[in-house]
Amino acid sequence: MTRRDAWMLTGLALLLAGVVILATALGTANVPPLRAMRILWDVLTGNEGDYPAWQRTVLLWVRLPRVLTAALVGGGLALTGAVMQAIFRNPMAEPGIIGVSAGAAFGAVTALYLGATTFSMLLAPTGAFIGALGCTFVVYALASSGRGRLSVTTLLLSGVAVGSIVSALTSFVLALSLRQWEVGRQMLSWLMGDFEGRSWGHVALVFPLTLVGSVWLALHGRELNLLLTGEESALSLGIDVPALRRNLIVWASLVTAAAVSAVGAIGFVGLIVPHLLRLVMGPDNRRLLPAAFLGGAAFLVVADMVCRLASLSDLRPGVVTSLVGGPFFLYLLIRSRRTWAATV
Repeated sequence: MTRRDAWMLTGLALLLAGVVILATALGTANVPPLRAMRILWDVLTGNEGDYPAWQRTVLLWVRLPRVLTAALVGGGLALTGAVMQAIFRNPMAEPGIIGVSAGAAFGAVTALYLGATTFSMLLAPTGAFIGALGCTFVVYALASSGRGRLSVTTLLLSGVAVGSIVSALTSFVLALSLRQWEVGRQMLSWLMGDFEGRSWGHVALVFPLTLVGSVWLALHGRELNLLLTGEESALSLGIDVPALRRNLIVWASLVTAAAVSAVGAIGFVGLIVPHLLRLVMGPDNRRLLPAAFLGGAAFLVVADMVCRLASLSDLRPGVVTSLVGGPFFLYLLIRSRRTWAATV
């Protein structure tokens, strides 16, 4: 890693720390950022400050869990987006390409329809996690041959087909709940991607898999670089390509499932952030993957902060990321089409 790379990663880490403090301080009742830093420091050191008790309560139990959840989700989605783009050698690949998001939506909506939240608010995220892993397992089984090899083309097609079927089932469950206004509202809020009401329980749900999975994926940046050179080249260098690709997809799916199970459908984070950072830091995944995690975390924290501070109370982070990501995806599509036309 060069000195420039170290400065870039340090800058991203400082940016993330800054937006976390700012997002924790700002809200319906603002707390000065310096005081917010002091409160958080006192919490870490076990000291009692001379500030109003409500500020400590709001920061520690309302805003900080929401901000940390947004950071973990954004970081996980951005990092897995970079991994998917390397696996498929396509800058337009993103975490939901193999049906993870569709499966999570079906699992969460089904749990809400069955009234699981009357027992625990964490049962809907648990249902989403089960749905995400189940959908991923089906897609992976369809794309795997009897000898354990994995067809990337079949994986993409299977992801589109299974995702469409599961999305139709989600719409069916949503239609059944139209007479239950509160349940329908919860479903729509989840499908749009929402951080409202996120607690330390949600942080505990996302943190373990996101941390372990992200570290494992980041440590395989060198192998991802070899995959980018082509399967035959990687095989000639001693890489077990089928096993590597299988493990990468499994861990990326686990991280994505943990992310979307906690907050709902958050689109395009895994598409926008890795691509922008790749323009700045280059294609080397050894430095791109940690940068993507830090950049994705900061991006989603800012998106959630914009939603909280906007005058539109029903604005959701998933809507913001889609409004930004949709045009960005079209830009990538048009650019790739021009590149293809130039080579013909």
